[in-house]
Amino acid sequence: MNTVFSQRYEIIEGDLENLKGIQVFSTEFNYDKLQVHGFKSEEAFLKEKLEQRKDNPEKAEEFKRNWFENREKYYNPAFVAYFNDLFKNQECKITSEASHLMKVNLTWIYPGYALEPAKLSATIDFYKREDPSKKILSIHFDKVIGFERKTIAVKEHERIIGAFEKLARNLAIQMKRVL
Repeated sequence: MNTVFSQRYEIIEGDLENLKGIQVFSTEFNYDKLQVHGFKSEEAFLKEKLEQRKDNPEKAEEFKRNWFENREKYYNPAFVAYFNDLFKNQECKITSEASHLMKVNLTWIYPGYALEPAKLSATIDFYKREDPSKKILSIHFDKVIGFERKTIAVKEHERIIGAFEKLARNLAIQMKRVL
């Protein structure tokens, strides 16, 4: 196994050079093994957040619904848009259909607080669509600190968007080295 540590990333399998010449990726996001900082599981996190809102069942349900809906509504699109914006000459981009897949597996999240940015850990796997059993590259980013906003980000999803954008940036930086 080839392992590289630098700027809080680790090559788990393959090599960044394996991406050379690939200009278009489609993407999938996987939250199945997401751990929330300070909790044994995502379910334990949600249970506590719902318990905190037990006097207002509507707010509790809204929190739970938003926790899951914000993934498709904000986080995934923020990652894709930020990644694509970093390649101004379209030397690499994410589209809905491509022969290669970038699978973003979220493994850990710290949602942050009004004055503290969110953080994410994720393993990003790259495959040829025609042979998904063989990874071209697997790279793990550990505790990526989200972009800090100039204003206080009271809404949790705003802080988490910053972490997804920073994850996209960190990946793009590494990919630009080989493209």
